[in-house]
Amino acid sequence: MGLGWGEGAGMSADLTNDERAWLVRVPEVFAGVEGEVLAGLGAVGGARLGQEFQVVKVGGVDAIRKSEAGLFVQWNLPLEHTWPCHPAKMEGFIEKAAQTLWKKFGERGPQGIFIGQLNPTAPDRYYRSLAANLRGRVLQLFPALAAGAVEEQDPEKETLFGLVGKEGLFCGMATPRAANGFYPGGSKFIDQDSEATISRAGAKVAEALHYLRLHREVPAAGSHWLELGACPGGMTAELLAREQRVTAVDRAPLDARLKGRAGLVFVHSDVAHFEPGAGVVYDAMLSDLNGPPEESIDEVIRLSGALKPGGLVVFTVKVAKVEAGSMAGTCARVRRIEQRAAAAGLWVVARTHLTYNRHEFTLFLERVR
Repeated sequence: MGLGWGEGAGMSADLTNDERAWLVRVPEVFAGVEGEVLAGLGAVGGARLGQEFQVVKVGGVDAIRKSEAGLFVQWNLPLEHTWPCHPAKMEGFIEKAAQTLWKKFGERGPQGIFIGQLNPTAPDRYYRSLAANLRGRVLQLFPALAAGAVEEQDPEKETLFGLVGKEGLFCGMATPRAANGFYPGGSKFIDQDSEATISRAGAKVAEALHYLRLHREVPAAGSHWLELGACPGGMTAELLAREQRVTAVDRAPLDARLKGRAGLVFVHSDVAHFEPGAGVVYDAMLSDLNGPPEESIDEVIRLSGALKPGGLVVFTVKVAKVEAGSMAGTCARVRRIEQRAAAAGLWVVARTHLTYNRHEFTLFLERVR
């Protein structure tokens, strides 16, 4: 399915494609294997930006996506414009930066322009405001763009992305699909402070469905999901909020706030004992089961006969803590899961590490037979 394993003053000068640096994001949870990841990408050099970004020279997006080490790269961007500086101490930073971006990228016609923070979780709000104000000024210089909001982007058309922080401004153009995310830096942050929030898993599936748009359409409203390991119901609640129908299966009860919700059928049972009713067909399946992922994928495979052709599976591969020396073993484990699924007619559409994942990865599969 196209996803291979082993397949102004102070402004920088333009670089050729072969010389160009890339910005790669390795999530902090994988800090113990960051060196192994960069080596696996064939990366040269390395300079840290923020908490999770590295500037390296690497052989383009194919070198990232077709490498096993690419599993650990959440987002990437060719660096076509860099301005190492301290924006807070730079007089006229916004105007100088905006004018330069217009001169450098204006004729290339990006579909949209999105600028974020190098450290999006930092408590200091200065750079959040700076990113927003810089984007606002840049948009005044560019003609009307096709994608005025993140969700309006075409995954296959180029966007001008930028990240700003105390280290300076770092920009480049890429399609959202090639960058592996619609947002600059790759994170879609989701409010989890509401009293209605049941668990962080709701944010995880919300981000997963947002990410899925990079590769295919998400299931339409009214689609019927089979959710395996639903307790306490964070994902269930998110799907219901999106007007999906859900058959949720778990041996533990769902949160009481879900009782009586329209569109929900709860089956109080161990997943291993669950059997769909005769003639029942699901549009999509969601598995966030705890335990060995090999056992979890076997349950998905067993139940996939009730999934319609072209139906979607969102599957969480939960792995042991990824520590130094364990990158190759983790990659091999994920590869075995994918191979087992493919042998059963479930092909990989995409794989990634989501912002709300921990020591786990999210696979997106489609039933092809």
